[in-house]
Amino acid sequence: MANTKSAQKHMRADERKRVRNLKVRSRVKTFIKKAEQTFGTGAEQTLESVRQACAELDKAATKGVIHKNNAARRKSRLMAKFNKANAAA
Repeated sequence: MANTKSAQKHMRADERKRVRNLKVRSRVKTFIKKAEQTFGTGAEQTLESVRQACAELDKAATKGVIHKNNAARRKSRLMAKFNKANAAA
């Protein structure tokens, strides 16, 4: 347990941030999974889902939930998978 009032306040704030970050991370993962599941279907639907996933990654990076380089790496990997799926199709 925290020793000072300010430490207790920080703990409360940290818990609020943790819950918010958890929701945002979960949302990002969901959008990425949806995008990857649409790789075998129509090109229009796949492209839109990839755009949505990239947008969610950018939002998470802007909010500070994930680092901007982490978002860039995930977008890069997603686009590589997308391009590979399009080349195969």
